Amino acid sequence: MLRIEHLTKTYGDRKAVDDLTLHIEPGQIYGFIGHNGAGKTTTLKSAVGILGFDAGEIYIDGISIKQDPIECKRRIAYIPDNPAVYSYMTGIKYLNFVADVYGVPQEKRRERIERYAAEFEITDDLAQPVSSYSHGMKQKLVIISALLHEPKLIIMDEPFVGLDPKAAHIIKLKMREICDAGGAIFFSTHVLEVAEKLCDMVAIIKDGRLVRCGTMAEVKGDTSLESVFLELED
Repeated sequence: MLRIEHLTKTYGDRKAVDDLTLHIEPGQIYGFIGHNGAGKTTTLKSAVGILGFDAGEIYIDGISIKQDPIECKRRIAYIPDNPAVYSYMTGIKYLNFVADVYGVPQEKRRERIERYAAEFEITDDLAQPVSSYSHGMKQKLVIISALLHEPKLIIMDEPFVGLDPKAAHIIKLKMREICDAGGAIFFSTHVLEVAEKLCDMVAIIKDGRLVRCGTMAEVKGDTSLESVFLELED
């Protein structure tokens, strides 16, 4: 579903990502772990076509992000760590705007917006301007917008930040539903306890280089993910 091959991204003299190779298969929730500045966000932004990169290749559903970025973006959704939403729009106008971009038919978008807004408890807020939303409400809006076109792959950067416990629980359930239906999730997080319970696969990155990856059982062994992470960070 997502193949990152020998990805290298440099800022000046510093390699933010150094020869990174990862494969995310259909059905997998794949966690991406690392300290601040390790290269997680750079990797995710490269995978969704926001950042160019110096070497390597990224394929989404077999399609090169370099050669056909538009087709790649049709098949994915991206949830950034900071929910960048047009603040002058109302919530419903923003969701309809995203649905227009992805060509979601009127009847399907109406049903999905109503369903997801009810689940995330923001139905009554959709008529309000996004400028009045809290961080958590913006995060819910971005999550709903990512689900509207039923993407094969969702890439998330710290998706649980700002969410209340109920919303965090709902997005975890959605992540598993998407993967059970043949999709895939690739996400970064600092919440190691959540990653340990939720992920099928996990990769740990340090100073731009991959230092450990595999199934959760392979990576953590008889200890905890937190213990493995702290040991690798020393």
